[in-house]
Amino acid sequence: MRPNVYPTHQTRLRVLQHAAFWIAVLVILTLIYGAGMPDYWIAIGVVALFLPIHIAYFYSIGYVIIPKFFNRRKRIEFFILLIAAVLLSTLAFRLMEIFVADPIIYGAVRKTDPTFVWKKLEGNFWQQLSKPVYLISAFEQTNIFVWIALSVKFFKMWFERRQAAIEAELNFLKGQLHPHFLFNTLNNLYALTLNQSPQSPSVVIGLAEILRYMLYEANTDVVDLERDISIVERYIELEKIRYEERLDINFSINGLSGEYKIAPLLILPLVENAFKHGASEQVGQAWINMDLRVKNNFLKFKISNSKPERPDLKDNRSHHASIGLANVRKRLDILYPSAYQLKILEEDEVFAVILELELDKKMEIA
Repeated sequence: MRPNVYPTHQTRLRVLQHAAFWIAVLVILTLIYGAGMPDYWIAIGVVALFLPIHIAYFYSIGYVIIPKFFNRRKRIEFFILLIAAVLLSTLAFRLMEIFVADPIIYGAVRKTDPTFVWKKLEGNFWQQLSKPVYLISAFEQTNIFVWIALSVKFFKMWFERRQAAIEAELNFLKGQLHPHFLFNTLNNLYALTLNQSPQSPSVVIGLAEILRYMLYEANTDVVDLERDISIVERYIELEKIRYEERLDINFSINGLSGEYKIAPLLILPLVENAFKHGASEQVGQAWINMDLRVKNNFLKFKISNSKPERPDLKDNRSHHASIGLANVRKRLDILYPSAYQLKILEEDEVFAVILELELDKKMEIA
């Protein structure tokens, strides 16, 4: 197979971005220095002479010295090479001034003003090179735009690492959620099979659908809210089989439509938590009430459940200690910062969770 030698779209875009930046530098420097020259054509020509120095300086630091030494924690080598790059670029800039740029500028000005005398050109080569004021000026002019570009690169590196860290944390949280749910549901199935319940095949089918959703559909950034809620309803059906008449469940849904999107697996852990810490720990009759309302991309989900009457369970196995609740809050902090409220209300006989979420304010994770 012939290798693909053509640049990708992303590579072409990066090349265009870099080219646009250096063209902008050329234009800005021309406008700055052109005001003191006979015309802007001379200014753009002189600035273009120095542009290769700026470019070589930037890419040597940004794409050689930083990746190969700073990122690999070779700090001594990094600082030595950085100082060498600064000194060499300053020296190259000053040499370009002495041998090329200054004579061009001087000649252009002399054409309009034959009496013009430029003290910068006084003395021989070594005298011009060693004048501190012009070396400092060369240092400033060499570094100003290069370090602006490097600052942009540093910010991009920081942002990409932050995005990678966020993505890793989200994957970790999802990884905690899947086995947690699977463990609880398999326990339910085991209890039914021990009793040789005819409902066991329904549980297997329902569990397969939920796991298929988790493994293949929930790996995207967002899913259809309707689909996510259908999985919640499937989970509730499985739990109804387990608890039979001992559990009273009510789930009202208003405003749900195909236009709404949500990050997957935010609602299900709240429902699972109500079953795990409410109905499963209660010996007698238990209840769970759920209400979902969606309007104008604003979701409000309220779930409340009865609490076990035994004080030892209430003290030692609090809803607040739930892995599911903790994971939901962490994921909301990452995905919907400043766009959600998660309220937890606990009384003697009732535990409630209220989630309010602006669906269209999800943070984009690259």
